[in-house]
Amino acid sequence: MNIFIRDEREEDIKEIEELTKAAFLNAEHTSHTEHFIVNNLRKHKQLTVSLVAVEDNTIVGHVAISPVQISSGEKNWYGLGPISVAPNKQGQGIGSLLMNSSLEKLKNQAQKVVFY
Repeated sequence: MNIFIRDEREEDIKEIEELTKAAFLNAEHTSHTEHFIVNNLRKHKQLTVSLVAVEDNTIVGHVAISPVQISSGEKNWYGLGPISVAPNKQGQGIGSLLMNSSLEKLKNQAQKVVFY
């Protein structure tokens, strides 16, 4: 497995959407709106971190981190997710790689608190 992680690019958006749909297609714990959530966060410039996992020039994973508001009003809280991995690549550690990479990127941006 030769996977590398990079920031999403504008030309990745459609592929990320299709990947996200496929990743959650058979999941019982979802209302299948993850791709809408990611697109809406992107549209409103609320994706603090958006990374893709690439293998052989194909996006096989995606993770999003966005700011969240908590009841106390305290700032610098972030939601991690969704994390999407192609169905045929699930269980191979790509989600963990994306999660760790996204948290490291958030930390490098000098963000103080992570919520996931």
